[in-house]
Amino acid sequence: MASAFEYAPAPESRSIVDIAPSYGLFIDGEFTEAADGKVFKTVSPATEEVLSEVAQAGEADVDRAVAAARKAFEKWSALPGSERAKYLFRIARIIQERSRELAVLETLDNGKPIKETRDADLPLVAAHFFYYAGWADKLEHAGFGPAPRPLGVAGQVIPWNFPLLMLAWKIAPALATGNTVVLKPAETTPLSALFFADVCRQAGLPKGVVNILPGYGDTGAALVAHPDVNKVAFTGSTAVGKEIARTVAGSRKKLTLELGGKGANIVFDDAPIDQAVEGIVNGIFFNQGQVCCAGSRLLVQESIHDELLDSLKRRLSTLRLGDPLDKNTDIGAINSEEQLARITRLVEQGEAEGAERWSPACEIPSAGYWFAPTLFTNVTQAHTVARDEIFGPVLSVLTFRTPDEAVAKANNTPYGLSAGIWTEKGSRILAVANKLRAGVVWSNTFNKFDPTSPFGGYKESGFGREGGRHGLEAYLDV
Repeated sequence: MASAFEYAPAPESRSIVDIAPSYGLFIDGEFTEAADGKVFKTVSPATEEVLSEVAQAGEADVDRAVAAARKAFEKWSALPGSERAKYLFRIARIIQERSRELAVLETLDNGKPIKETRDADLPLVAAHFFYYAGWADKLEHAGFGPAPRPLGVAGQVIPWNFPLLMLAWKIAPALATGNTVVLKPAETTPLSALFFADVCRQAGLPKGVVNILPGYGDTGAALVAHPDVNKVAFTGSTAVGKEIARTVAGSRKKLTLELGGKGANIVFDDAPIDQAVEGIVNGIFFNQGQVCCAGSRLLVQESIHDELLDSLKRRLSTLRLGDPLDKNTDIGAINSEEQLARITRLVEQGEAEGAERWSPACEIPSAGYWFAPTLFTNVTQAHTVARDEIFGPVLSVLTFRTPDEAVAKANNTPYGLSAGIWTEKGSRILAVANKLRAGVVWSNTFNKFDPTSPFGGYKESGFGREGGRHGLEAYLDV
């Protein structure tokens, strides 16, 4: 007899979004071919089908885009803040109106579950444009002096894990403060940025204010090094961030970097176990663990280790892995074959070093890039899986006895982006949070974002803040 709660697929329709067979670069308000005619294909990570062919920007295209942004800067920066705000409000409303279409597109191109793009990414994208639209006519009251000025042309390079959200984090404050933008999306996820170009046109944004240049690392390098770019904003790997820092050193370019992380999620013995388990799952398996602030190191107080682990394993056994367009799916596809190979290599290294690997029984689809949710126990701080950012659905479990030991282990990393604390004692939350060297510390929750709250890291997790009032400073001459 079938259970009343037996699984039934509930796929979102692909027909809601119309993907063109090819896309050009978006320069000076128009779609155009690359100067050298180069193109590349973007594929669906869940099925490996080719979604579209996209123009690949080269140095000549970077020159054209920066020149268009420089020309547009004169009029855009001269507009009253209230006028710039109208465009940002319009963009925010259009994003809300087209949110279902954009959510499906993001899921197709990125591989993350539709319930994440629909319920987390898109609402936050619109919220960031609404929030910074509100700041556009209040900059003199933001605490950066009586007449803060825009920097000029902002060169922005974004990653593939949150393509549209990272675009919003960067473009919204740049436009609100009067700057113009040349943005390079990741080569594996260019489609939502190109759809955003269409949103800009629909909103009537003046030509040249936003330019979109799909391409590979050499495109981003050319943009970062361009002599007429005044501001560089990058989100991505620590290795690339260091290279960018070397490139802009000695120039007058303003730089913000939001890089990797190896976040510690600390669970004390008085924590509500079921609530903590949900937070742990959200902290590391949201977006398949492809999150720079993921809680990839679980620090559990020894006395509750076994109880917590049993509960966590039961919860992981209920997660659904499969079609990202299915509204019931919890774990989607890994973004690319290259990323899947990296995750696989690091997990195999963890096993070789003696850590104990566990995954729930789950069926892996025959096509696409997939990795089952994975736990490592018997982990020490010397293990690779406890030190290196895996950027996948892999959780390393360590133990501690005292709050001081928890803090020491949490801070024993070259990264400093995020951390979580689970306890019923408010005094312990404040005491421990004060000692953690992390840009954002969540208490009794994880992966909660808001446009009013600044986000950024310490150490090898980068510098500068995005979001909130603090996010304005990166785009102002203060």
